Amino acid sequence: MTVNTIAELIPVLQTAIGPVILISGLGLLLLTMTNRLGRTIDRSRELLEEYTDLSTTARSQVDREIIVLWKRAQYVRAAILLATATCLGAATIIILLFITSLFRIEVPLLVATVFIVSMISLISSLVFFLLDVNLTLSALRIELEGHKRH
Repeated sequence: MTVNTIAELIPVLQTAIGPVILISGLGLLLLTMTNRLGRTIDRSRELLEEYTDLSTTARSQVDREIIVLWKRAQYVRAAILLATATCLGAATIIILLFITSLFRIEVPLLVATVFIVSMISLISSLVFFLLDVNLTLSALRIELEGHKRH
């Protein structure tokens, strides 16, 4: 069984707008997260380049800062992976909406499950993002402690 008219797809298109907007918002979130990851990596490379020229005390500070930067990179990576999973879930929901309409298959439990898993993934992504933001302050504190010594 198939859809008889385009008019029957209009409600599906209207329903699919929500997940499409979610995908758009996730794109901006992913852009922010990848920028943060890039900055974390760049800062780590900067610190490592000057490492051999530093005193023992300064090396200790850099070691502490690199540990924080590594943890931040791990948190941002997890946030990116989970945000990407959310995006894939939203795209899957759109496909499921069209399949249910085109072939007149009812799978509300599957659609609901994909949606719930996607939202859990989004929440988890945002938690990791917040952990990264908090660690940014830790790295700043280490850097400020180093400036007070000089």
